[in-house]
Amino acid sequence: MTMMDKRTSDSTAEHVHPLKLLTPAQFAALGGSAVAYVKPVSGHVLSSMISDAEFDAAEEYQLVMSADGTPLMVADTADAVTEWLGDKSLGLATLH
Repeated sequence: MTMMDKRTSDSTAEHVHPLKLLTPAQFAALGGSAVAYVKPVSGHVLSSMISDAEFDAAEEYQLVMSADGTPLMVADTADAVTEWLGDKSLGLATLH
């Protein structure tokens, strides 16, 4: 391995966020019910997940999920999510 190859491989390894290396079970155990994430999803996807509610298939919604994958809340705007999270004691993880 040349010096340039080593520098490139070291650089790449340094930029991988450790949370991206966790399995779903490890991520859930990390935060349990104290960590949540927000994921934009289409109404079409939500309709398949939640059968007793109606969603516009073409609209994009904000789905708040706990670290263990439990859906917590659906909103039509990011502002609504921010407002809802305001009085909750949840840490918000960022998805990339």
